[in-house]
Amino acid sequence: MGKVEERELIGTPKEYTSKEDLFALLCNGVKEYLKEEDIDMLKKAYEIADRLHKGQKRRSGEEYIIHPLCVAIILVNLRMDIDTIIAGILHDTVEDTDYTIEDVKNDFSEHIAMLVDGVTKLTKLNLVNDKVERQAENLRHMFLAMSKDIRVIIIKLADRLHNLRTLEYQTREKQEEKSLETLEIYSPIANRLGISKIKTNMDDLSLRYLKPKEYHELVKSIKLRKETREALINELIKEVETKLKDAGIKAEVYGRVKNLFSIYKKLINKHKTIDQIYDLFAIRILVKDVKDCYASLGIIHEYYKPIPGRFKDYIAMPKQNNYQSLHTTVLSKKGIPFEIQIRTYDMHRVAEYGVAAHWAYKENGNSSGVKSIEELEQMNWLKDILNAETDNSKEFLNYVKDDFDLLKSKVYCFTPEGDVVTLPQDSTPIDFAYMIHSAIGNKMVGAKVNGVLVPIDYKIKNGDQISILTSGNSQGPSRDWLKIVKSPQAKTKIQHWFKKERREENISVGKDVFEKYCKSKKYNLDELMKPEYIKEALKKYTCQELDDLYALIGHGGLKESQLANKLKEEYDKANIKTITDNDILASINSNDKFQTNKEIKEGGVLVKGIDDIAVHYARCCSPVPGDEIVGFITRGRGITVHRTDCINIINLPDSEKERLFDVTWQNGNENKEYFVTINIFVNNKKGILAEISKTLTENNIEIRSIESRINKEEKGTLIVGFEIKSKEELNRIISKIRSIENVIDIERG
Repeated sequence: MGKVEERELIGTPKEYTSKEDLFALLCNGVKEYLKEEDIDMLKKAYEIADRLHKGQKRRSGEEYIIHPLCVAIILVNLRMDIDTIIAGILHDTVEDTDYTIEDVKNDFSEHIAMLVDGVTKLTKLNLVNDKVERQAENLRHMFLAMSKDIRVIIIKLADRLHNLRTLEYQTREKQEEKSLETLEIYSPIANRLGISKIKTNMDDLSLRYLKPKEYHELVKSIKLRKETREALINELIKEVETKLKDAGIKAEVYGRVKNLFSIYKKLINKHKTIDQIYDLFAIRILVKDVKDCYASLGIIHEYYKPIPGRFKDYIAMPKQNNYQSLHTTVLSKKGIPFEIQIRTYDMHRVAEYGVAAHWAYKENGNSSGVKSIEELEQMNWLKDILNAETDNSKEFLNYVKDDFDLLKSKVYCFTPEGDVVTLPQDSTPIDFAYMIHSAIGNKMVGAKVNGVLVPIDYKIKNGDQISILTSGNSQGPSRDWLKIVKSPQAKTKIQHWFKKERREENISVGKDVFEKYCKSKKYNLDELMKPEYIKEALKKYTCQELDDLYALIGHGGLKESQLANKLKEEYDKANIKTITDNDILASINSNDKFQTNKEIKEGGVLVKGIDDIAVHYARCCSPVPGDEIVGFITRGRGITVHRTDCINIINLPDSEKERLFDVTWQNGNENKEYFVTINIFVNNKKGILAEISKTLTENNIEIRSIESRINKEEKGTLIVGFEIKSKEELNRIISKIRSIENVIDIERG
């Protein structure tokens, strides 16, 4: 009889598993499908990594070696080759220790060294200050690494998955940042590679930190119905098995609970509660060949009533990541809808492992399988991205994110030769033309659908056969096409045509639009258009000369407001009084502007059950409105207010805890100021102190104290004290300082 598949995180041993037990688990997994002699090389990699990472700790307090071992276990779950697993164990050694790529090559092989080098380069990116440019640059490097050897990105995905598992030890800000980045970039990449085992785990973990309340409510709701659901699934499995057996079809049948993120999306998109969603699970049927897939579908539709519009044939028309399966939603005999997926064992392997399946299940773990996109048909999307005709960071990011938009429906149509073309929902013949080739789109003058002439804004339907009419006399695409097309490829190619073919026109249009915008904002162009300001704008938007910026505006690659705002920003910077490091240190020494011992104002909190008592704010944790707080009776001084996460409160002896009192922030604190300190960790570069001070001054923050120290590695710690009105204002200031070049991290004092 079938079973209910429990969806657990792959490569997730129990917490606090020792490194010895993890390595034993890793070896046992490798023995299942690789050669016996591979264990010796695995042991060698483990011993080297363990020695190199000795003394290093993760934020969780675990030995650092735990992380690369867990990454390697995830790779074993994906049935990757021995080179990839060893690279997974060594992936942080080159970056974090004295071990070099040459050492990897000498100790192991050139292939393993290349994989470690690829992952190290991905980790070291973040070279650009601007967030959009940085993300675009990171993505370009990531896609380039994938094009050379896809195993690099598979290691990176395993690394990200384990980091998500230990995200609880990071700050709330870091949790949200990493989770959002995962959903926007890493999860879609895993999806495009077809690795559902990685994707679903990433989605669920990201949801946990982005929407913690909704996540835990969802987990609780699903657990409450677990027994009822499993009884229903087992009943359906038994029915399906019986019907297939009676028809002489040999099949494996089991139930699969949908992952939390997909259930959450359904709740949000359909505005339903958990009680209103019945298809929280699917029945999966695995058979020997394609013939049995369609035969099984016929039997299912004969016994259960299919729900119209809920049948998808991904066998005849596979997804872009090579996923194949038959999907149908039917009504049980009790009237409950549920999904059935039917596929062969080979299709199931590709569905679970995606591109990793090229290394999985090879005899004796032979790693000579497919590695580069030239050898993988389902990687055409990567070729498109690498060939994207844009060098503008924002355009490139929009192109990638549009292409990765997993919520968009797709439409399947045909060329006159019968080849399948996949496009976004509501695509037009223009999208189709540019999907075939840029030259066809640029020379397009009309289109036929199923042999009949249609307007160029016709919305393509599933099954349509499209013929594009071209002419050598065509003047090229129209700007209006940009409002019609739906695919990022078409938009980018049309913009590239205007950028290349009509440069002079774009410069003229762009300059005119820019100057009109500045006039509407009453900006003085003579003041804005100084060479030093233009130089910074050129650097930001990766242009060579001012005409390039105008051309960008002219063809729609840059908004006139963006250029104007950048120039205004540079103007404002230049016209604010420059504060040097010497000024700051002189002020501190003279005890003039920067006082080190300013008396903190009393009041601002309510003490439950006590009136007319002196209130002071603890210097050790510097609470501000918005922080969770607690009061502590201090002998002879009244009540001292601490943050609840203050180390002194957390470590308070039991005998002293009776002196704790409930306190709350009083309304009307908007005009009061509270002293805080922050620890700023920086690279010791000239001018960093002045830059931080300038940022505070520009935000009307007066520095009250400042200390600095530098370690041997030229890393500095600045302890800055100032007054603030609320936690919200403090978070805003921290965010601005964090964006300064050479600032590594910031913590509350």
